[in-house]
Order: sequence, then C-alpha cells, then structure tokens
Amino acid sequence: MQWLANHWWIMLLIPVGMIVSAVKDLRRVNLKSYLTDKPELPPHRDNNAQWDDEDDWPKKK
Repeated sequence: MQWLANHWWIMLLIPVGMIVSAVKDLRRVNLKSYLTDKPELPPHRDNNAQWDDEDDWPKKK
C-alpha cells in the first residue's frame, strides 16, 4: 500500500490518457459524411411472432 500512496498519480494517468484518446478519435469522425453514406437498415423482423400465437389461457366456451 505504500507504493500506491507514493505513486497515486500513475493511477490517474491511465484514465486521463484513455479519455484524451477517446476525444481525439471522436473528433476524427465526420458526422455529415456518415449520415449521407449510412446504409439502409433492413425491415424489422418480429422474432416474437412465433410464440405469440400460442395461448396458454383456457379458451372460453
């Protein structure tokens, strides 16, 4: 624990470096060109449709 008390600043450099790197990468992204070249999404497929048909409640007569 003495090492940690003496070198606490090293523990701060790692997250600060990660944040600086993330900001630099985000600045490189061109949002306008991404939105113009964005691929069209396929239509949504409902995966619940298969088991929605099964009704567990008793049927009224």
